[in-house]
Amino acid sequence: MPRLTGKTAFITGAASGIGRAAAILFAAEGAKVVIADIALDAAEAVAQEACAAATNGGAAIALRTDVTEPESWQQSLATAVSHFGPLHVIYNNAGGSTQVDATAVDVPLEEFWRAIKLDLFGTFLGCRFGIPELIKSGGGSVINMASNVALMGFPGRDSYTAAKGGVAAITRSLAVSYAPQKIRVNAIAPSVTQTPRVVALMAANAGVARIGARHLLGLGEPMDVAYAAIYLASDESRITTGTILRVDSGITIS
Repeated sequence: MPRLTGKTAFITGAASGIGRAAAILFAAEGAKVVIADIALDAAEAVAQEACAAATNGGAAIALRTDVTEPESWQQSLATAVSHFGPLHVIYNNAGGSTQVDATAVDVPLEEFWRAIKLDLFGTFLGCRFGIPELIKSGGGSVINMASNVALMGFPGRDSYTAAKGGVAAITRSLAVSYAPQKIRVNAIAPSVTQTPRVVALMAANAGVARIGARHLLGLGEPMDVAYAAIYLASDESRITTGTILRVDSGITIS
């Protein structure tokens, strides 16, 4: 039987990259998937792909969701529950860094707050409004998106590093807080992953390309991270919580 049959998953940032790969894989494994993204047209295209791949009751809908706005979260979650029924998985995937980021000394303050608002506050809101829905369904899985930069020294990305470090920290504390309600809270920490955006960045930035060369097993693809997410979403991870799962081709140990 597919690994997510009977489950409903809410995935943010699912219109492209890792989120897109996860949405399609989840539907193929039998989940009903909410593709939540600020880019609605792209999300609807992914929903069509996910529906085409779906098996054993899998399905997908797209909802425009701004993860930095509480009202947007509340509206999208209400629509998801109305459409598919109880939620079982919240995958806080939305986020990202920019080339504007720098050291704490040099970074523009607006870039710091952009990273904190999107990567950390967006995840915080997903937990704030998503966990009560998982409790209503009798338990479930929260999957947060951390990064290898939360686990190692990484120069010149202090805004992003601060945000992702916060994601790792809140993942651990929420895992302890909500274990009695059978809520598992874990995070994935990928390194450079070959999404279209990152491939373009590597072509234009020699520094990023050098970091890519340090990966012991080569650079990952979006599906590599999606496979980790499906484990954390499924009952196979029923006693896994508070974990920061490294999907980083060994860069944090090299």
